[in-house]
Amino acid sequence: MAITPVSIRIAAETDAGQLLQIYAPYVRDTAVSFEYTVPSVDEFQKRIRLVLQHYPYIVAERDGSIIGYSYASAFKERPAYCHSVEMTVYIRQNCRGQGAGRILYDGMERILRLQGILNMNACIGYTSREHDVHLTNASMHFHERMGFRLVGRFTACGYKFGEWYDMIWMEKLIDIHGPAVPVFRPFPDIMAACGLPYVAAAS
Repeated sequence: MAITPVSIRIAAETDAGQLLQIYAPYVRDTAVSFEYTVPSVDEFQKRIRLVLQHYPYIVAERDGSIIGYSYASAFKERPAYCHSVEMTVYIRQNCRGQGAGRILYDGMERILRLQGILNMNACIGYTSREHDVHLTNASMHFHERMGFRLVGRFTACGYKFGEWYDMIWMEKLIDIHGPAVPVFRPFPDIMAACGLPYVAAAS
């Protein structure tokens, strides 16, 4: 049976319930997220709202249901970092390996260029254990396929499920670093130009 194509659009606060359904298993059952407690729907709505003030937050849909989401956030708060972002992506667990992550990241990269972003960075939990029940290194391998490269590793900096986990940083340079520095444009300023629909989805 053919898989229905995936479409992407800008997230809305009313998506929080569906996004939390995707995110919650990563908190409860894995070390992919270093959070211990699943946030509330209200907290997730707040997170969406705060991201969209400055950066893109997009969702992937198939057959009317959200199967994944991605957003960018500040890499560091100092002004000199304004051309770099930290990336996040989560896919519904029974939809992994079907291309939604690539579609989301391709869309994010196009939007971030419009904002004047040059560097995409990803902070990823990492395990050196061969059979870790709470973490594989699938996220690292996904980012490698998306053109990211490993630039740093912090040893045993995260503790979850009674185990210590490393954290790695990966980066992808998506535009030229030259004397003509682009102006950073907040996401609301380029939302209309990014070509994605903005639909207030049902919660």
